[in-house]
Amino acid sequence: MKDFFDISKQEAFLLLQMLAIVLVTLIIYYSFNHFIEKLINRQMRKDSFNSTSAKFLQRIVRVLIVFMGLAFVILTIPDLRSIATTVLAGAGLLVAVIGFASQQVLSNFISGIMIVFTKPYRLNDMVSVRGNDGVVEDVTLRHTVIRNFRNRRVIIPNSIMSNEVIVNSNFAEDICCEWIEMDISYTTDISNARKIMKEEVIKHRLFIDHRQMLGKSKDDDIAPIRVITVGQFSITLRAWAWAANPGNAFELKCELLEIIKNRFDKEGIEIPYPYSNIIFDKKDDLKIINQT
Repeated sequence: MKDFFDISKQEAFLLLQMLAIVLVTLIIYYSFNHFIEKLINRQMRKDSFNSTSAKFLQRIVRVLIVFMGLAFVILTIPDLRSIATTVLAGAGLLVAVIGFASQQVLSNFISGIMIVFTKPYRLNDMVSVRGNDGVVEDVTLRHTVIRNFRNRRVIIPNSIMSNEVIVNSNFAEDICCEWIEMDISYTTDISNARKIMKEEVIKHRLFIDHRQMLGKSKDDDIAPIRVITVGQFSITLRAWAWAANPGNAFELKCELLEIIKNRFDKEGIEIPYPYSNIIFDKKDDLKIINQT
């Protein structure tokens, strides 16, 4: 009976130790997580603060905290310690098996570290990869989350992101240019059409004077309009319109297309489209269709 109580006390002591380790681990985990979240939210508005690196490192430290807590639990319990010693004795084979089974996991993890340190994109950057356009919402240990313009999440493994050609609209600077293209007929006065497009582009509320930002002279054309195509049915004019960021640029383009089209209608400038001439031959009762 005495031995039974001694064993029970010993087991109870080990159980208390294990619970204490788990409790301390949870306190450290949630305290660290709360502190980092507050730090990120407080520093988010500063341009020099890299929230992508902070969130990625936060995840790594959280994994390390859990791993250390688990290691202390194993070392506390003698039975688990002996099992761990036995496992470590065959660690060579175990590492080989785990390494082979988790090649993709390790590849994504290492690629995530490279992405965080080389910074091809950061959180809230507007990117395009493999035909997916959207805003970078998160970079985890395994994958990158892109929120597209339909509010759906595109989840791409980090190993793919590190090997793909990525179009980053916010890399280095936010200002960007949109092409505003309009077709006019061959009978239209090109100078007049160009004048109308320039007027509408310059007076738009989202248009910005980009020349000083890009180190250009004030003598440079603020909104060049050029003929880029002389096609079979029409002549295409292109305007270079600048906006403060990609979101404004998209809105600028959509509005200017409508505004310029309405202005062309008011000024009597034809926007051509293919049409068909149907000719009836009464003698042979034949139809000849000529598309123009």
